[in-house]
Amino acid sequence: MDTMLARQQAEFARRQKEIEESRTAMAAMLSNYASLQAGQNAGGVERVVGLDAIRVRLEELAFRARRETHAFAPGGAQTPANRAASRPLSEALLARGVRVQTVYLDSVANDPGSREHIARMASMGGESRTVPSLPMRMQIVDREVVLLPLDPADSSQGAVVIREAGALAGLCALFDQVWARAQPLGEAVVPVSADTVGRQEVALLQLLAEGLTDEAAARRLGVSLRTERRMITELSKRLGATSRFQLGQRAAELGVL
Repeated sequence: MDTMLARQQAEFARRQKEIEESRTAMAAMLSNYASLQAGQNAGGVERVVGLDAIRVRLEELAFRARRETHAFAPGGAQTPANRAASRPLSEALLARGVRVQTVYLDSVANDPGSREHIARMASMGGESRTVPSLPMRMQIVDREVVLLPLDPADSSQGAVVIREAGALAGLCALFDQVWARAQPLGEAVVPVSADTVGRQEVALLQLLAEGLTDEAAARRLGVSLRTERRMITELSKRLGATSRFQLGQRAAELGVL
């Protein structure tokens, strides 16, 4: 178990290093793009100036989306104006069967308006997760085009629309890494504590922590293999875990183990 945990921690450290390298590369890339004039196109890069122009560009990109959109939404609680602007776009995308994935900050959980917005999107099929911090605002459409702010600290300064294959590959990889370590958010995610985990579920977690296989754990609990695996799936959803390793971490954080 210690060896497995060490390997998982090493892999996590490697991914964190890749994310930091991607952030550094993005900062340098945006510095170069900032010199473009409004509307100018250079090597697959277009500069857009003004909030109204940015929102129009987002609407155009959303209209053309065919498969999926991925977004970073930093800034904590989403303002009523942001929610009002993004809601019709997201609803239209979901109605067309386009997959919509958004990463917010953990702090949105403290804002009723943001929670209601995210729950509404979840009811229509939208996927939302949260992380402690995000590098900047970002919108990726069909992994073919991305919109980024010229100034990550002030998105009102303007944005760049990028279609360069190399830049897109790095930005898509960054989103995938952040999404993989983010926690689900929405109505389906129920706040939990050690008291909400049943005695049989605690026993199952202890058996898994001891290194027992699913078959052996099922036998020890006196349940079928199918029931044992269903328990793991339900526990993972309730504790907001996307892997067995993370399930163990969440159980430890809650004091279950």
